[in-house]
Amino acid sequence: MQYVWFIWSLIILALWAVIFLSKKGNRKEMLKMSLITMPFGLTEPLFVPEYWMPPSLFDLAEKTGFDIESLIFSFAIGGIGTVLYNLIFKRGLARIPHSERSHSRHRLHIYLLFTPAYVFIILALFTSLNHIYCGIIALFIGGLATLYCRPDLKGKIWVGGILFTVLYFIYFGSILPFYPQYVELYWNLDSLTHILVLGIPFEELLFAFTFGMYWSGLYEHIYWRKLIHLNKARN
Repeated sequence: MQYVWFIWSLIILALWAVIFLSKKGNRKEMLKMSLITMPFGLTEPLFVPEYWMPPSLFDLAEKTGFDIESLIFSFAIGGIGTVLYNLIFKRGLARIPHSERSHSRHRLHIYLLFTPAYVFIILALFTSLNHIYCGIIALFIGGLATLYCRPDLKGKIWVGGILFTVLYFIYFGSILPFYPQYVELYWNLDSLTHILVLGIPFEELLFAFTFGMYWSGLYEHIYWRKLIHLNKARN
């Protein structure tokens, strides 16, 4: 099972590549958000071995807590999570005029973008929660913060969370038929709810939903974009 995590990360990267190559209109958003997301793979020591301990290339996870696979995985889900809703519902993006950016809701724009970071740090430092729960709560509150600042994205935020959960469920389940004991061997289930959904830890699905919530609207939030139907002009 030494290479399962590596293969898994390549599977999601392959899906990223298919979308990137076939959907030219979404390449800029995908690449920008993937590069923003990739460094989060460096947070892996927060979760190893507290949450899981997967065998990794060169045994890096066991030796250092870091691994190459997490960087690949983070890169891929960042781009996919950003454009998944737009692809399915055929939405494009347009610039928000400067006149609209002066609305009172946007006064905290820059601070609300970093809400998950604030929440995660507070929970990690002042509670005994497993870090996966800190991350899930932080992403969920981050999604709500985006919703406050950008109520026009409410459909994308909630539906984006559901869509990414469905995709993640399929993705996670793709490897389990070949390695049915993988979760029991490498997840620290005794520190979690021990709830498995067709073999998938419930925490993984919570992560997928909250990640999809927050990341689906993050590009529009950062770069002042709004959703439009593709039959309208793209700016």
